[in-house]
Amino acid sequence: MSCNPTSNIVLKNICCFIATLVTTGICYGQSTTYNQLWNEIQFNRTLNDKWSAELNIGGSYSSTESSPNIFEKNIQKTFRGWGHYYLSPRWKLSTFIAYFDNKDVPEIGQFKSPEWRFALQGIYYFHKTGYTLSTRMRLELRHMRNGNEEYENVLRYRQQIKYLQPINSKVLREGVIYAVASDELFFKSGTKVTGLRFFDRNRLNIGAGYLLTDDIQIELTYANEYLPRDNGNQIVNAAALTISFNNLYKNISKKLHKNETTTSDE
Repeated sequence: MSCNPTSNIVLKNICCFIATLVTTGICYGQSTTYNQLWNEIQFNRTLNDKWSAELNIGGSYSSTESSPNIFEKNIQKTFRGWGHYYLSPRWKLSTFIAYFDNKDVPEIGQFKSPEWRFALQGIYYFHKTGYTLSTRMRLELRHMRNGNEEYENVLRYRQQIKYLQPINSKVLREGVIYAVASDELFFKSGTKVTGLRFFDRNRLNIGAGYLLTDDIQIELTYANEYLPRDNGNQIVNAAALTISFNNLYKNISKKLHKNETTTSDE
């Protein structure tokens, strides 16, 4: 497949931008570095032409200041339910409610901090030939417990830009490999549990994905986070693994029904 010159220029610009931010974040002040593994399984279900539902189940592991072992601590378990509304081909509006079982999360502290999270989100897609560029806006309300076992409300705003390009096809379908890169800025209200700084963090992601079928895909990315904190800045290097299933129950039911029909015909 011939390369699109315009997409190559955009990809190079994004890579340069990411490299600059990574270098700036790493060089900024005294920092503690953690190595982490993030993993998530996503189940998506189409309800009709405008609506879909989604369930996420995830977990995270982390090294500590005294140990470089990426599996030293199981720091977080996540359960999240989504509702998605497709306003137009360019706009996707979403909301979710989630429960985060936080424990020994480096950015929060070495204590258990259960959290309920609510969010409103909008994604705008710039559809281009050969690649997709999107921007995501998300407002989160985090209801979480601090070290004094008191619950606090944290408002957080997130702004992301994301670039996705299929490698061996012009569209995403079975057997296609794609490259993905994104950068996201986080801003928050000040509280005891997350600190008083307005700027929460910068998250960079770069990696690739593969569609096993039209409805099953796997994505592996490298994430770099820079977190300015009151008691010392932090840098997180994480491997993020995401597996997505679209209409899993419906597809299994359809396949079983097809097999039963074939068997009865014989």
